[in-house]
Amino acid sequence: MRSLLVIDNPGEKAEIQSLEQMLEAYGYSVLYASSDETAKTHLVKADAVVLHLPLGEVKAWGNRLLQRKRVPMLWWCSADTAALSAAFCEDDLPVDGILTPSMSEQQLHWALHFGSKTCFERQQWQNERKQLEARLEERKWIDMAKGILCKIKQVSEAEAYDLLRKQAMNERKRIVDVAMSIVKVYQLLQEQK
Repeated sequence: MRSLLVIDNPGEKAEIQSLEQMLEAYGYSVLYASSDETAKTHLVKADAVVLHLPLGEVKAWGNRLLQRKRVPMLWWCSADTAALSAAFCEDDLPVDGILTPSMSEQQLHWALHFGSKTCFERQQWQNERKQLEARLEERKWIDMAKGILCKIKQVSEAEAYDLLRKQAMNERKRIVDVAMSIVKVYQLLQEQK
């Protein structure tokens, strides 16, 4: 990780210059943005984003940036940003780590390393969560279809599931697709009664 995009509010040049000097002295290439358009342009080249903003602004910036590219987000916790952030301590901020002005080169390196690891673990958890939610949704359709088959055909749940499975094999479809068809047709017929 060598290229860092620093996001800052316009007008806070003195502190951002010391941040840039420190990062460059430690061997990092620093890209700077204070507007959404500039950030969008530089994000393509960045390995990570350093947010030099109060926490109240971090969430909006982080979410916009993460929609464009999945990169580690680190918060630059200076005296000024910390003072402006006391009221915004939230659990759901898109921040993977914290950097401070007093960090040595090794500390900064390890903070970036662990921030990167945290970012990609969070992405993995989000992907797994989406998969589990999709499976739960499929399970709901299958259970509704089994209930309908049990009611209409006067069979047990196991037999209803076997009917669904056989129908899916015969039609060369996924069992959830057959279940959705059964539920939708049943609901349509119920509405017409």
